[in-house]
Amino acid sequence: MGLKTIGINGLGRIGKLTLWYHLAKKDFKEIVVNVGRQAGTSLNDIAQYIETDSTYGSLRKYLYGFNVKPCISDVDDASGKMTIDGIKVSVLRKSRNPKELNWKENGVDLVVDTTGAFVDPTRQADDPKGSLRGHIESGAKKVIVSAPFKIKDKAAVMPDDAVTSVMGINEHDVDLSRHQLISAASCTTTCLAHTIKPLIDVIGAKKILSASMATVHAATGTQEVLDRLAGSGAKDLRKSRSIFNNIILTTTGAADTLALVIPEMKRIGFIAESVRVPITTGSLVILIVNVQEEPSTIVITRKYLNDIYEQAAKNSLRGYIVYSNEQNVSTDIISTPSAAVIIEGSETHTRTAEISVDLGKVAGIKKDLIERMEESILRIPVTQAVIYGWYDNEMGSYVHMLGELTGFIANSF
Repeated sequence: MGLKTIGINGLGRIGKLTLWYHLAKKDFKEIVVNVGRQAGTSLNDIAQYIETDSTYGSLRKYLYGFNVKPCISDVDDASGKMTIDGIKVSVLRKSRNPKELNWKENGVDLVVDTTGAFVDPTRQADDPKGSLRGHIESGAKKVIVSAPFKIKDKAAVMPDDAVTSVMGINEHDVDLSRHQLISAASCTTTCLAHTIKPLIDVIGAKKILSASMATVHAATGTQEVLDRLAGSGAKDLRKSRSIFNNIILTTTGAADTLALVIPEMKRIGFIAESVRVPITTGSLVILIVNVQEEPSTIVITRKYLNDIYEQAAKNSLRGYIVYSNEQNVSTDIISTPSAAVIIEGSETHTRTAEISVDLGKVAGIKKDLIERMEESILRIPVTQAVIYGWYDNEMGSYVHMLGELTGFIANSF
């Protein structure tokens, strides 16, 4: 490993599980975590929060299974230090503003920002609300963001030193000689990218006429436990409704982010939607693609598509795609297997039909050309395919892919 110390900003769902990941991998000798505020009555309360998790169980079981033994020791409230399974962990509790975190004094060159609060790469380091560049100001050399970039000023463009990368898809787009800010996209984009990439590689982007995706997504910390009055100016009142009691329609930026990691998607008409459901983790991408058939070559069938995913899981995307013929439910894919997507092969479906196109109604075709044709109606065979891909939107899929990207960048220093 090129670096011995890593910084984690934020100790929410992704922050804590990122800490778990690196404690298990033993890829850093020291980890510095910024909480940004006091929590509970002492550092012991933060240690207990780190040790326990309502979704994944205890840290000790995550590390050792049923061979349960204490893994957190030497908790010192005054210094903010503790030892977790032999790894030194320092907890910062003074400031949430990245530029005030003194990463340099703590020997941190690489920071993983998991707060979700700092996602605009155009904001300057001295922004009063804080910014990603504040991490650079306080001594870090590179920052990985566990969320898609979101530029508030619509007139601004993506800075040259910012890049979006999904491990297994385009990690080699990261150029450490110029990139300081690296977005690890989102859990949904990570799953979706690995679901559609094998199709593009084998079938080709030119044959994919259109695509759409709906993610049936577990609840997140931004949703309300109980109904509450919407804030001033809120346009989407559903965000204020109880996730415990409802299926909630919402939006996703996966379509825009996907094009950043798979440029071929820019030419494919693509729609992405999201539905939130009341479970803690375990989500599903339903991908629908419309492909122009070429009957003289390959007919796109369920078996043909499943073979693509089986081969990708064994070869080019081994470790990122898991192909399954089992009948899974969402709890089956929590935590393991540690992959970007688990393709539910038993539910792949295809249907081929002819689409009739009246050339007389197509703009740009000259009338005299149509008149010389024996038939002005074109019949194009198109296959619609439906593919289901599971992903653990917290630990099993996203945090593992984020951790791999972190290790890849750390090794490049």
